[in-house]
Amino acid sequence: MTAPRRFSELGQWLAWLQTMHPKQIDMSLDRVIAILKSLGISQPPYRIVTVAGTNGKGSCVALLERIYLEAGYAVGAFTSPHLVAFNERIRFGGRDLTDEELIDVFAEIDAARGELTLSYFEASAVAAILHFARAGADVGILEVGMGGRLDAVNAVDADVALIVSIDLDHMEWLGPDRDSIGREKAGIVRDGRPVIVADTDPPAGLLDEIARRGGRPQLIGRDFGADDEDGGLRYWNEEAEPRHFPRPHFGNRIQTANAAGVIASIEAQAAAVPVDDRAIAAGLERARIKGRFDRYTVGATEWIFDVAHNRAAAALLHESLADCAPASPTLAVFGAMRDKDLDAVLRPFVDDVDGWFVGGIDSERGAAPEYVAELLARLGARDVHVYADVDSAARAAQAVAAARVLAFGSFYTVGPAMTAVGLY
Repeated sequence: MTAPRRFSELGQWLAWLQTMHPKQIDMSLDRVIAILKSLGISQPPYRIVTVAGTNGKGSCVALLERIYLEAGYAVGAFTSPHLVAFNERIRFGGRDLTDEELIDVFAEIDAARGELTLSYFEASAVAAILHFARAGADVGILEVGMGGRLDAVNAVDADVALIVSIDLDHMEWLGPDRDSIGREKAGIVRDGRPVIVADTDPPAGLLDEIARRGGRPQLIGRDFGADDEDGGLRYWNEEAEPRHFPRPHFGNRIQTANAAGVIASIEAQAAAVPVDDRAIAAGLERARIKGRFDRYTVGATEWIFDVAHNRAAAALLHESLADCAPASPTLAVFGAMRDKDLDAVLRPFVDDVDGWFVGGIDSERGAAPEYVAELLARLGARDVHVYADVDSAARAAQAVAAARVLAFGSFYTVGPAMTAVGLY
């Protein structure tokens, strides 16, 4: 057996996790399942809601977390990636884990893993599942990182599966179309257990795979739903009279469907973890998440931050901008992964942005800013500037007298941009 680490600082653990496993992405579950078994938590002693989809997962996790906290439960939430600090990925009791808590849980995982290795994401997921068990969680909310069937969080059985919007992303891993991707997302479904589908146009592949796996589907628009109404939302299901709740205070129009899916997920396990309408309303009202059409005023400039990094998310961001009052000049700070459909992400904004500040992002998958600048030029973008990193790009944009700055393209863009202008 490999000797456990004895790192005393979180940064040392995270650096080691980056190199422990030979692959950054390894779509398999055997090693995660084996390590959870060694830790004695093959099936954790708390209720599990697993959230999958292309866009909206983080928002749903934030809403579920806040609602269950308002109802008085001990709640753990796992999301990825983080904006600034790794600690953001694992929350318990409404707060990020401390460095010391993370060090303890990584040390326990290392002592139990033997010769097995974990990728960075796999180790993060195991750490969350383990900490929630040790801390006495009533409910654990787990966000799928990619796909569903072979994602690390699928190593444990969900009591309720929530599947939100499905679109084209990670196609090299998940398949070339929405049907293929939907089948992968449905991998989190368990026989006889509820699966809440909050995609308003679910692909046939998703529904076929849910049926094959024996899940009990509830579909938005058929079994439940929500409509915007006077600044709030009207939620309905097939079994009760419509009820009225606040609309989430972040994000864009997709949050109505997300909120409906969240409420349906809560109702699906109400016998085990009951939640009253007061807690639902308070949770929807008080939930917050950074980087989802996140608006701030810095000096005389409105800054809008959004982690839109694929075609569907970019389209939603563009629609949200169209609903805002015009602002001139409007600048953009942008950085993204090279494996994204950057043409589809950037094209909607070319006519609306007066100046581009393109930065390199801190990831080996990051698109070179020079490449992004060339693409923008081909699309007809105006006034494109290139910087080595997002921090420099954001600071340069801040130095220009602009009415609005839009920072988008990746978590690796939004976090550094928010930090550069003093918002994180």
